[in-house]
Amino acid sequence: MTPKPVFDAHFREELAELMRWRRDVRRFRTDPVPEPLLDSLFDLAQIAPSVGNSQPWRFIRVESPGKRAEIRRNFEVCNAEAMAAQSSERAGVYARLKLAGLDAAPVQLAVFCDHATEQGLGLGMRTMPEMLDYSVVGMIAGLWLAARAAGLGLGWVSILDPARVCAALDAPKSYKFIAFLCLGWPEEEHVDPELVRYGWQDRTEEGRRIVTV
Repeated sequence: MTPKPVFDAHFREELAELMRWRRDVRRFRTDPVPEPLLDSLFDLAQIAPSVGNSQPWRFIRVESPGKRAEIRRNFEVCNAEAMAAQSSERAGVYARLKLAGLDAAPVQLAVFCDHATEQGLGLGMRTMPEMLDYSVVGMIAGLWLAARAAGLGLGWVSILDPARVCAALDAPKSYKFIAFLCLGWPEEEHVDPELVRYGWQDRTEEGRRIVTV
């Protein structure tokens, strides 16, 4: 049996602070991220729990200018459609939001769930096959915290057409697109979410609601 580590009050305070500073970053410096640091982050992300120990996450690192331009065009089309769907009073606020770090982030990753994986032998997936996707999201949450602890910022770009992302990156048919991540050194440091800072939506108590049955 492995001895249990002691997570004392100081550690718990630091962990809470890390979680408060885990913000969606859209404003990046262009400085490169050292490869050994990236490797260490991916090593930590691999520790994430997954249904049946399936580890279904798959990464495509987008480096070529041509592929990045395709992702950028995808975002621009989807963002224009989202803008057009806003009410007249919200459109002005929406237009002021910076919703992606695609122009500056030195590391850009498309993250997929491999629905054809045989690892895990189907354990825990028969009644809830979506647990494969949720496992990938859980891994991303761990990667996000590890990046922030290293001084890096991470942004999750969701204003994209998944089918166009898969086509642009020649993803295997078994890959389901989960996230496009921008990773790099933040241009600014803020503990408050950007969407709060720019007047889109304040935090509320809705997330604390617990129903007892």
